[in-house]
Amino acid sequence: MNSMITLTDNAASKVKQLLEAEGATDLALRVAVRPGGCSGFSYEMFFDGDFTAEDQQLTFGDVKVVVDQASSQLLVGASLDYQDGLQDAGFKINNPNASRTCGCGNSFS
Repeated sequence: MNSMITLTDNAASKVKQLLEAEGATDLALRVAVRPGGCSGFSYEMFFDGDFTAEDQQLTFGDVKVVVDQASSQLLVGASLDYQDGLQDAGFKINNPNASRTCGCGNSFS
């Protein structure tokens, strides 16, 4: 299996913080790619406790990440980072498979 998405230490720390704030440390961060967005595909991230046998699961420290089989093919080599600056605050996916991204940074092709 190829290495799918990884989390930076900053991203894993922020996800853990958000899960603890929700009192939902048993959930995982689901990262998915869906058709749509201004460039063809868009990223979707949410906390999920409903896994299937086809889901790929990774663990980064105390954080579990779940990716469905179709999305994992589009996320090989990608990384999820979190920045907390005056500009560019929030989660950002760096995806080497994206040939083009839109201005909002949430969709790609």
